[in-house]
Formats: sequence, structure tokens, C-alpha cells
Amino acid sequence: MSSVRRKALLKVIILGDSGVGKTSLMNVYVNKKFSNQYKATIGADFLTKEVHIDDRTVTLQIWDTAGQERFQSLGVAFYRGADCCVLAFDVTNPISFKSLDSWRDEFLIQASPRDPEHFPFVLLGNKVDLEQNRAVSAKRAQSWCQTKNNIPYYEVSAKEALNVEAAFQAIARDALARESQDTSDFSDFAPPSVRLTSNAQSSGSSGCSC
Repeated sequence: MSSVRRKALLKVIILGDSGVGKTSLMNVYVNKKFSNQYKATIGADFLTKEVHIDDRTVTLQIWDTAGQERFQSLGVAFYRGADCCVLAFDVTNPISFKSLDSWRDEFLIQASPRDPEHFPFVLLGNKVDLEQNRAVSAKRAQSWCQTKNNIPYYEVSAKEALNVEAAFQAIARDALARESQDTSDFSDFAPPSVRLTSNAQSSGSSGCSC
């Protein structure tokens, strides 16, 4: 059975500290490409990918946002209209894990979703290929998720493309399920015409996905 009302586009925002691998996760999922070169995102950038969920063809618009504090004031322009928020941290960096609460709270303030208590979040623990350097256990991450309405948690590796496809497929499915329960009007999000990127780059260290 197909839904009469359909949304052709789902807007997904990826948030987290600088260097946790947000850009790498997006590029690996959309373009199947990984680079050890670290290039900081300036402001925000996005890529799109068409996915098939059950009987629906949906375009995912995935926004990669800057992790540096000086760009967080841009949040309101990019967060509005989001259908799902992906929170990302580096399993080898405990500080990036501790920052999750502030990223989540800031998103809810800036995006002002109609039902903040039930807005779909997903948590990704990146760089599990560096297991020997792990500083945040899966159990600790899962416990955090349980305190936030049992949001889904996936351990991923952008470098090895481990679990990335499955995580984003689940993200799209969950966002669609939420959308089908919503009775309001939906319209496609029109992205800004300016694509903000950084020309500065430095070599990544330890072979990690930054």
C-alpha cells in the first residue's frame, strides 16, 4: 500500500565536534570515497543521495556542519526543516562524546521542532577501526541513548565503510516513519545557493577518519 501524501526529500543534519568524521561519513555513504586528508568544514555543506525505502524513492539531503564553535551561530539557518539529526562522536575521543548533550540541546533550540521530545535522533560512534585506542565503550554510548528516549546507536567506521550504509538506511526509514505520522503539510527544503567549503587542509594522523 502506498501513501497518498509523499515527501520526495528528507533533510538529515550531522552534528558533532570537529574531527569526529562527519564529512567522511557523508562522503563514504554518498560517494563511496574515503580520504585521510582532513579538511575542516566551513559553515555547512551538503550532498544528496536517492534511496529506496519499501515502495518509496526518496532523496536524502545530508548536511555536514562545522564542528568549530565559531560556526555554531549559523545553526538556525541550516537546522530548520530537518527531518532527522545524526549525532556523531569519535570512540577514541571522550571529549567528543561528552559534547553530545550540548549538540543535541543546541539543535533542539535552533531547529524548534514541533515535537522535540520525539524528534528522531540517531547516534553514530565513528572510528571503530581504531579499536585499540577506544576510549568510549559501546555500553556507555548505549546508556546515553537510553536516557534520550532510546535513540538508535550504530558503531561505524568511515575509513572501512563499516556499518555506514546500514546506519543511513535506518535513518531514512525512521525519518519516513515519523513523516507518515505527521498530519501537517510538507514541502521540499530549498538549500542556500552558496556552497561553503574550506581550501585549507592538513594531513590526517594515525590513519584515522577525520
